[in-house]
Amino acid sequence: MDGKLVGWDEAKVHVLTHALHYGSSVFEGIRCYETSRGPAIFRLRDHMERLERSAKIYLMELPYTVDELCQAVVETVRANGLKECYIRPIAFRGSGEMGLQALNPVQVAIAVWPWGPYLGEEGQKKGIRVRISSYVRPPPYSLPMNAKAGGHYLSSILAKMEALRSGYDEAILLDHRGFISEGSGENIFIVRKGILFTPPPWASILPGITRDTIMVLARDLGFKVYEEDITRGMLYEAEEAFLTGTAAEVTPIREVDGITIGEGKPGPVTLKLQAEYKATVRGEKPEYEGWLTYL
Repeated sequence: MDGKLVGWDEAKVHVLTHALHYGSSVFEGIRCYETSRGPAIFRLRDHMERLERSAKIYLMELPYTVDELCQAVVETVRANGLKECYIRPIAFRGSGEMGLQALNPVQVAIAVWPWGPYLGEEGQKKGIRVRISSYVRPPPYSLPMNAKAGGHYLSSILAKMEALRSGYDEAILLDHRGFISEGSGENIFIVRKGILFTPPPWASILPGITRDTIMVLARDLGFKVYEEDITRGMLYEAEEAFLTGTAAEVTPIREVDGITIGEGKPGPVTLKLQAEYKATVRGEKPEYEGWLTYL
């Protein structure tokens, strides 16, 4: 935290921290996986470069370079002695002057902890039930949705809570035009006639690094992948659908709004990509070694 290793219970901030009041933070979610060559962090530099871009968009001057941030992540994972873990780097406006002028110094923290699949192991195996949320993603003329910022997740929290209270596992939000945008914290893909479709950047999505990974893997496997607007009806009649994210990894969708997707279980394309992704993050695919940072 701010350049020093501190104990879990010592990682504290002041009650007047700017980000606590106004959501003025940018962050990343990264995973470290156990491989045959030891622990490896997946796409570390890509994540830290996105953190830097998010900070730039929100006029936050990071006190560390991307190289320094990457090294700090490695040191934090090593210090905790974890073979597998979730990693949360966050840059936030700290304590000082209260108000929207946002002159507070930028602080940086990195936390790591063991964390299984975000939507559960059962969800990854059998698929999850989702609903279209009554909440929508903020339009790009309202907020820069390509930044991964703390304040952006308030509508996602409402959507997630709405879904859980309705008996579903996750929410799918529409964009301001009524097209499918993304999950509360994941990107979405559908499969139609063996072709993959995913919402484009202008659909108020956060272009995920796992999303990009799946697009690369799918194309390398010979699948066609298109970034196109997806309607609710297209999602309902999809042969397959799945969510992607660092926390969620590749999670199949078996039902949307009570409508069964495909045969109501993970389809062949989803299973193929899920297996390819798991093999890639665990260092079993030499052609993607460049995505791994070994400890």
